[in-house]
Amino acid sequence: MSTILRLLGGIPGAVIVTVGLFLLLATVITQRQDVDLGDETAIEINVTRQIEDRADQRVEDFQRPVLDQPPPPPPMVTDTDFRPTMDVQMGALPDLTGVDVEIGTGFDPDRDAQPLVRIPPQYPTQCIGRAQDVETVMVEFDVTPEGNVVDPRVLDTTNPCFNRAAMRAVQRWRYNPRVVDGVQQPRTGVRTAIDFALEE
Repeated sequence: MSTILRLLGGIPGAVIVTVGLFLLLATVITQRQDVDLGDETAIEINVTRQIEDRADQRVEDFQRPVLDQPPPPPPMVTDTDFRPTMDVQMGALPDLTGVDVEIGTGFDPDRDAQPLVRIPPQYPTQCIGRAQDVETVMVEFDVTPEGNVVDPRVLDTTNPCFNRAAMRAVQRWRYNPRVVDGVQQPRTGVRTAIDFALEE
């Protein structure tokens, strides 16, 4: 209802303002017609450059500018295999007679569990008020033959408020499993220290 009232009140106001402005401009235009503009000297403005013919002009005045020369082409490669020449200087080899050197038997496929993915823990916001600059949680866990972390447990902590965040982070870690005689084996008792530092 209020929109209709505003519309009915606004249309006559708009018509009155428009007619008033029209009459004001018409009055100003009719009064300015009797103003004397003085002599009607035509002003010619030419924006294009024109060359005037003069008797003292020379042919050298109309020479085109000399453009920069292009660079010379690169030198031709005569070597078909494009290999650089290398002069190798050989030094004297050391005398190893009488020295017992253990070279090894070759590649050993056995290895211990190695970390693949270690997602850092999230700093728990509920611990900010009662935390030191750096808090540490010592965690121990086992690694399955598939590389998953199982049975995480807290061995030592500087602030128990951070234990849950450390455990949650460790459970998402992934490892290369332990390999013995070419067979993946479980690895127990992996220990690591997780530090929590509040970023400034």
